[in-house]
Amino acid sequence: METADCVVVGAGVVGLAVARAMARKGREVLILEAEDAFGTVTSARNSEVIHAGIHYPPNSLKERLCIQGRDMIYSFCDAYGVTYKRTTKLVFATDAEVDALKKLQAHAARAGVYMTWLTGEDAKRLEPNLRCAAALHSPLTGIIDSHGFMLAILGDAEAHGAVLAVKAPVLRGQAAEDGVVLEVGGDAAMTLTARTVINCAGLGAQGLSKAIAGVKAPAIPPLHYAKGNYFYLSGKVPFTRLIYPMPGPASLGTHYTRDLAGQGRFGPDIEWVPDINYEVDEGREPEFYAAIRKYWPDLPEGALRPGYAGIRPKIHAQGTPLADFAIHGPAETGVNGFLALYGIESPGLTSSLAIAETVAAQVP
Repeated sequence: METADCVVVGAGVVGLAVARAMARKGREVLILEAEDAFGTVTSARNSEVIHAGIHYPPNSLKERLCIQGRDMIYSFCDAYGVTYKRTTKLVFATDAEVDALKKLQAHAARAGVYMTWLTGEDAKRLEPNLRCAAALHSPLTGIIDSHGFMLAILGDAEAHGAVLAVKAPVLRGQAAEDGVVLEVGGDAAMTLTARTVINCAGLGAQGLSKAIAGVKAPAIPPLHYAKGNYFYLSGKVPFTRLIYPMPGPASLGTHYTRDLAGQGRFGPDIEWVPDINYEVDEGREPEFYAAIRKYWPDLPEGALRPGYAGIRPKIHAQGTPLADFAIHGPAETGVNGFLALYGIESPGLTSSLAIAETVAAQVP
């Protein structure tokens, strides 16, 4: 039987960040990824936005780790040459939402995230195509080359001794006296014992924990799939900044973002689905037009085309209160040396380096 010091399961942005943090602590790290490359699932299907940390519940992990991670990600990009742009962002309100926008400004300020209040006229001077009653200007929001970011994280992890194995799905496992025994499939199938196993499997996190004999089943949260569809914009982009409506109960609304190449896009919306399906539902296009025209009334007919979709690994059901990130150590999992991360949706990309530090702090 093979042995390993520390195994990180999942090579998305959070798994890579955790592997890097552990390797920098001096641990020998093996990263097991079921796909044929790193960062090809949830980490490749998002808005690539560096969030400022304005929307999340007070004192939640999402708030704290987003704000901490935001500063860390900008510093990391500067140090490692990862491409990003501080685009800034406007969060706008309709007439009926002005009071809620004021509360959002106060909420963010309490957490140390300060935004400038703009009247509708102020906002229009900045973004002539935007129609709103008022807006908040977020100076700390940006966009990032997420693949380049993950590549840099992996490179630094490997420089500190970490090894990535792709096409290496973890099939099952069990608690042992000296760690966790894992059965790994793929072309180089093997059984190994690891002193520490960190479950960063994203959409597969619950399934992996359930496959490890000895993990406390009641501690594994439910998994709900919340699909987000994106539509690309054809033609000239209407805004220079990111444009966000007031957040909804389960998402940040159908907002406008762009990538580093200047391609404009709208989304994600939220569609609760029973299984994983990345096909963009073109039947949702009328809803996109209606949502966008509330703040950009001049959106031309035929300007939207299907883009891509992602699945948020939510641990709360539709219509129930938002759940925080869940970072379970051995006390929660019931297995010495086994840690598990659940519900790492937005702002997971922004928070990734801070999440990694939080996890690494729990491991001797």
